[in-house]
Amino acid sequence: MTTSRHGGESERLAPVIPLFGEADAAVTAPAVSEVDADIAAAWHPTWTDDRAETTWDDETAAVLADAEAALMKRLRTRSLSEREASTFLRERELVDGAIEEVLDRLRGLGYLDDAALAEQLVHSGVERKGQGRALLAQSLAKRGIPRDVIDAALDELPDDEADRALEFARQKARTMRDLDRDTALRRLSGQLARRGYGSTALSAARQALDELGRPVRRAPAGAVRFEEEPATGAFPRG
Repeated sequence: MTTSRHGGESERLAPVIPLFGEADAAVTAPAVSEVDADIAAAWHPTWTDDRAETTWDDETAAVLADAEAALMKRLRTRSLSEREASTFLRERELVDGAIEEVLDRLRGLGYLDDAALAEQLVHSGVERKGQGRALLAQSLAKRGIPRDVIDAALDELPDDEADRALEFARQKARTMRDLDRDTALRRLSGQLARRGYGSTALSAARQALDELGRPVRRAPAGAVRFEEEPATGAFPRG
């Protein structure tokens, strides 16, 4: 007989017969006299050297349970990266080991998946916000997603950044009819750059303004507007 941790007595575990032939010598159960009784009682002959789950004291276990429940509630309303989830747990004063235990459990349940989150954010950034690669990468990095995961998500995008930049520029150029060309070009290329289009910003802005028409200043009021380009492709003379 062995004494349990609760003060009672429990019978010694009967030996377990391996399902697939003889137990390998490397995973033979250690003698009870050589290890702590609790570890021996928890040991299974099909296990190898996997680390046993940590047993926390009552206070830590209670804090861990509350923090995990709060994190699950947050995840039901907003997807989080692993780093964001880790920060959330750390703010609840969990120790590193307890944090990793919770993260590992939520990874296994599919609640934490940086690759899936990166794909979701890239799709949203492109389709809803018209963002370019540079801004997408910056946005994902701010969420704590690892660089290799960001690169993998961006690699899935089609090679159409110049086309998307031009489409965005065409939409914005229509609001700049009353600006002279230099001002319109400066503002439009700046908007494109802030959207993350970088090297394509200036060329897209120029093309969009060229397609819309050139600014014509009319005296005496000094108002500036864009005139639509004639069908012949020639601009009217001043």
